[in-house]
Amino acid sequence: MITNIPTAGLVDGALVTARAAKLALQSPYHILRELAVTPQQERFGTGAALRFAAESQGEVLSMASGHGQWLLQGLPWDSDYFGTPTYRLFTGLFGADAEAGQLEASAAALRWELAGRGPFYAFSVVPAEDVALLQALTGGGWRLVETRLNFYCPTAAATLPAPAPVRLALPEEAAAIGQIAAAARNSYDRFHADPWFGEERADAFLERYAASAVAGATADAVLLPDEPGLPVDSFLAISDTPAAPDLPGSAFSRVLLTAVGPRNRGWHVKLVAETVRRAAGLGFPYILMTTQATNGAVFRTCEKLGFRLGSTSHVLACYTA
Repeated sequence: MITNIPTAGLVDGALVTARAAKLALQSPYHILRELAVTPQQERFGTGAALRFAAESQGEVLSMASGHGQWLLQGLPWDSDYFGTPTYRLFTGLFGADAEAGQLEASAAALRWELAGRGPFYAFSVVPAEDVALLQALTGGGWRLVETRLNFYCPTAAATLPAPAPVRLALPEEAAAIGQIAAAARNSYDRFHADPWFGEERADAFLERYAASAVAGATADAVLLPDEPGLPVDSFLAISDTPAAPDLPGSAFSRVLLTAVGPRNRGWHVKLVAETVRRAAGLGFPYILMTTQATNGAVFRTCEKLGFRLGSTSHVLACYTA
């Protein structure tokens, strides 16, 4: 049994070329079919892979089979918050001649390598089209924890209801917004579906994340209902991404996190609709929103407002108990 994966010096360019079609799916813009592929590859796909060794906390690890490389990145904030070294697997690089059994053994050896360092948690977000990598990781003992549907909405083509009264969250509301996030538990999100976190730690993390969004650390805006006499029991956090210089027309807002408590039923569609209006007002042509494949309530919102399904991805994880 191979339990050690030697560190590789540089990313193998030939393997990057072999995986170019799947690396293109790493771009957050790839679901926007009208945008050019080449600059996306340079920024998020093949270019990102070739630069990986120079990234902060980036590691290039040779596959135990000798047929490829793993691109692994340490996450200092997550490691500090959870008190456990935490990693994100960007992807695996391998050629078309790599056999399924070899890739599975290499994925298992990657788990053993990390376990040899001590307690750890690692995850990867893998496009559904990357079947070879998905089969390698699951065959090597990585656990499926979430299936995501990635939606987009052209703001000019949205079908919006009448405007709803909303406002921006105030800094002093951060703690209350965090409590709303913790209370509106989604059993199928990455944190609640993964037994490594457990419900208490998952709730606490989302509470922290939502409060940080109000403080501006993780979001550009947080929208709340502003209807007279209605208690605030919902929110929607937004990030804004201006157009990249080499991708004109690519600006978008992303729905980062939303929660709706029982006192604000019906407000999910209103908050998302106002997010679309806000993006249009900023001159952003798109809204992006990701949800779990189990979230029927969000599907109904998407159908009402004119969102379109762009892609599907899977979150897999491995860890020490």
